[in-house]
Amino acid sequence: MDRIVRKAYAKINLGLDVLRKRPDGYHEMKMIMQTVGIYDVLTFQKSGSRGKEPEIILSLDNSELPADKNNLIYRAARLIMEAYDIQEGVKITLEKHIPIAAGMAGGSTDAAAVFHGFNELFGLSMSLEDMKKLGVRIGADVPYCIEGGTALSEGIGEILTPLPAPPKAVLLIAKPDISVSTRFVFENLHADRLKNHPDIDGMAQAIRQGDLKGITDRMGNVLETVTIKEHPVIDRIKEEMKKAGAENALMSGSGPTVFGIFKEKRMAEESCKTLKQQELAKQIFITEFVQ
Repeated sequence: MDRIVRKAYAKINLGLDVLRKRPDGYHEMKMIMQTVGIYDVLTFQKSGSRGKEPEIILSLDNSELPADKNNLIYRAARLIMEAYDIQEGVKITLEKHIPIAAGMAGGSTDAAAVFHGFNELFGLSMSLEDMKKLGVRIGADVPYCIEGGTALSEGIGEILTPLPAPPKAVLLIAKPDISVSTRFVFENLHADRLKNHPDIDGMAQAIRQGDLKGITDRMGNVLETVTIKEHPVIDRIKEEMKKAGAENALMSGSGPTVFGIFKEKRMAEESCKTLKQQELAKQIFITEFVQ
C-alpha cells in the first residue's frame, strides 16, 4: 500500500492534577484524558526517493506550523525511520482542524497518527506498546494519543490505565483568540503550594460507574491557577457555559481552550451563540466524547 489516510483526534482533560516537580525537571501528573470528536487528517504517501537519510516532505495547510524538523510530525517520522531502518522517503500532508496551542494535544495527536500511519504504510507490525515506548520520546502526551479513548494518566503522562467510556454527553469546546505557552504555565506553577487538588481517583470511579454527575462534580485543573491569572477570558467563558446550563466547564490542559459538558444539545447551541455574540472565543465546536 502506497497511501494511507489517518484521523488524529484531539483530547481534553476531564481532570488534571500536578503532584510535584521531579528532580529531572518534569512534573508528576495525575489526569483523566478523553478523546473528543475534533480531528486533523493526515495523508501518508511513499515518495519513491531512497537514500541514507530518506526524505520527509511535510505539506501543511496552516502557515503557523513549522514544516521542518521542529514539527512533531517530522520528529515522529524520523524517529520511526531510524528505529526500523526505513530507506524509502515519505510525503505527509496535514489538514489542520484542531486549534493550535490550545491545550488539546494537537501536535501530540498528529505525531501519534504518524505511528499508526507508518505502521500500516510500511508494514512494521508495531504493537500499541511498541508505539507508546517510542512515542514518549517525542512528548509526554503522545503515548496517550496513540491509544486514545478514556484513560487515567500518571507519571509524566506515560503510565496509562484505560477506563470505560463516560456516559454520552454534548461538549461545547471554545478557544479564545490567544495562545498559551505550556512551558510558561509549568514554569510558573508552584506544585508544592497548591491548596486544592481535584479528586482524580473519585472521577475514575465515577466513570467506571457511568455517573455523569459524579464526573462533572469532580472536574478540576490545577493549571488554571496560572493560566486564568494571565487570561481572565478563560474564566468568563467557563461562567457563560455554566449560566447556559453546562453541568460544569473547565480549561483543558495548559489552556486556553475551555470545554463545557451539557446534557442537551439545545443548551450547548444556545451557549455557542452567546459566546459568538460576546466575541469571547474565536474557534467553537459542538461535539462529543469519542472512544
